[in-house]
Amino acid sequence: MTFRRALLCSIVVSSVAVFLAAIARGNGPLPGVEISAGPAQMSAAAIDELKAKFRRPAAIPFPKSNPFDEKKKDLGRTLFFDPRLSVTGTVSCASCHNPNLAWSDGLERGVGVTGIPLPRRTPGIVDAAWLTALMWDGRADTLEQQAALPITAEHEMGMPLDVLTKRLNEIDGYKTLFEAVFPGKEINATTAIAALATYERSLVSNKSSFDRWIDGDELAIAPAARRGFVVFNTTGRCNKCHSGWRFTDDSFHDIGLRSEDIGRGKFAPPSVTIMKHAFKTPSLRNARISGPYMHDGSIKTMEEVLDHYEKGGKLRPSLSPEMKPVKLSRQEKDDLVAFLETLIGPPLAEKSPELP
Repeated sequence: MTFRRALLCSIVVSSVAVFLAAIARGNGPLPGVEISAGPAQMSAAAIDELKAKFRRPAAIPFPKSNPFDEKKKDLGRTLFFDPRLSVTGTVSCASCHNPNLAWSDGLERGVGVTGIPLPRRTPGIVDAAWLTALMWDGRADTLEQQAALPITAEHEMGMPLDVLTKRLNEIDGYKTLFEAVFPGKEINATTAIAALATYERSLVSNKSSFDRWIDGDELAIAPAARRGFVVFNTTGRCNKCHSGWRFTDDSFHDIGLRSEDIGRGKFAPPSVTIMKHAFKTPSLRNARISGPYMHDGSIKTMEEVLDHYEKGGKLRPSLSPEMKPVKLSRQEKDDLVAFLETLIGPPLAEKSPELP
């Protein structure tokens, strides 16, 4: 072997060794090197451009009609954990949106004051400040509208708003709390709901390892998770609906579940076929710990979720055009799960306050 060929071989071997060592340490990809996950490939430059779309906003949005106030938030927190907001005095907002269960209840379908299972699973409420339509079927436009719905629903909290107003006025401790937030105003359902909505807007997910990676810490997530990010945005097609830092397009889709519930279709004109069986795209933040999944809790594990999307769902006229069968290798599935696990941040812990 000539000296020139020997030198060339040495350079190639050294370069490969450096690359493999960087990947093993979690430092890859190197500049100009593509990340490959089976057939999915994306250049480092393309990944950097894509990462900008997943960066967290700098501040929580509060509407002018209900601006943020620390005392209002604290009042809302007290109301949120108070079971006296239900007709039986046994169910609070936190009963279904439990901080210890990713702000849901861990059940296939929620259960309220009557003990009758509700038609749909209890969604989490973290990061709700950015929602543009609320409830699985989008029938509430704001958190203020949404807060009144479970309070008054017969099988959830079952509390008529006039009875709620009367009950709150009978609790001396609330008179002091409401006066501090709404001086000179009566205690009523409107002010109570404004406080609840303010508290709910303050519930923002903690940063996860994915967020640290987005912010430039290349060691924050493992190579498998980075490959999963590529699959998520390419062959897996997950980003067609789960986009942005909250991993939702805030829209509604029929994903082909075998359910008779028409969801958004109840509120759309009959001619809008695409909205029949359509439900709001949930956030994927903390998704690995908030199963069961789907609006009806019909899928129990993340692996089953991936299997459903691989098959493409039940074929019907309302099926979302984004629901196209995909074929993922075992590695791609494992990488996707590894990526989803990077969306789990430290728990947003809240304890029940002392009630008045």
